[in-house]
Amino acid sequence: MLLKDFLDKDLVDIRPEPVKDWHDALQQAAGKLIEHQYILPGYVDEIIGNVEKNGPYIVIVPGVAMPHAMAESENVLGTAIGFAKFPAPVVFDPADPEKQAQLFFTLAAKDPEQHLQNIGDLSDLLMTEGLIDQLLAVNSVDDFKAIVDAGS
Repeated sequence: MLLKDFLDKDLVDIRPEPVKDWHDALQQAAGKLIEHQYILPGYVDEIIGNVEKNGPYIVIVPGVAMPHAMAESENVLGTAIGFAKFPAPVVFDPADPEKQAQLFFTLAAKDPEQHLQNIGDLSDLLMTEGLIDQLLAVNSVDDFKAIVDAGS
């Protein structure tokens, strides 16, 4: 199960403080992936550049962002997905209330095939009835673990 995978790899980050802006959110959301050497900090710069150029395409449904850049990035060292939750919604586009997110699933993949696999696995996970609301209610790693335990 994907959620358990996040726990096993120590890629769950429940952030206590609100962020300054979406740039800050992306930096923080990638923290565990950087800490465990799945990505280099330059990967976050690539994501930020993509959002600046293409708009907030990474907000896949209101409340949920899936930050990622090109699978071929030299700043990706391994394949993983990091999960971060912020205490308040992060606004990407003030003119579009749908473009805000509190749940961040940062994707890192060594090749396009693994990238598509990540997206597919995550999409399947997010279609689980009620899961987004459960994750939005999480305030600690223990809360996250309770969801994993309930689902296994």
